Amino acid sequence: MKNAIAYLRVSTTSQAESGAGLAAQAAAITTFAAKAGLTITATFADAGISGAAGMADRVGLAAAVAALKRGDVLVVGKRDRLGRDTFTTLGIERAIAKRGACVISADGVGNGDEAADKFMRSVMDAAAAFERDLIKARTKAAMASMRKAGQLTGEVPFGWTSDDAGNLVSEPAEQLVISRIIEARAAGLSYRKIAAILTASGTITKKGSCSWTHTSIVSILKRQAALAA
Repeated sequence: MKNAIAYLRVSTTSQAESGAGLAAQAAAITTFAAKAGLTITATFADAGISGAAGMADRVGLAAAVAALKRGDVLVVGKRDRLGRDTFTTLGIERAIAKRGACVISADGVGNGDEAADKFMRSVMDAAAAFERDLIKARTKAAMASMRKAGQLTGEVPFGWTSDDAGNLVSEPAEQLVISRIIEARAAGLSYRKIAAILTASGTITKKGSCSWTHTSIVSILKRQAALAA
């Protein structure tokens, strides 16, 4: 029986916390390994990690590849668990090949060394990258729509507070500060100069500090521009 290393990955925090995604992948790999005559010697996972992340940013994957010996196989539930970026996935496969090992999927798609198998793997990698780009585009559009509608999509921004329904509600005192920032910028003051003025005047930031940075000024102005668009 061949030795195999199992690798699991989920990209969202909710999946990582629930364990549902990881559990389903582990179950699929266990079933596949039993039928294929593989012995799972170790299991590694990356929870809440994007499929576009390289091996340097995936502790679990790096450990899985390091554990591979010549003749071993790395088993993933589906091809897209290895990666959702074509070049990233190719780099990971090359690193695995250097150890004399290979990658196979528990769903059986693209396993093998025939031309058809290689073609199928390239198709699966392209489809995974395409799906990732679609998700990013949809998420960006949805969040932009929510921000435009005044709904909370993350941390409460400066100038606003939130009600129990998650809707943004104007914070008068902070809105006055925003007005001062806009006026100062219109007068030609740099972001750093505006930040220095607010710091010197003891103006409180959203986090309760009196120390302002030019990046926070840029962020506030960008949000105001988005709301006005």
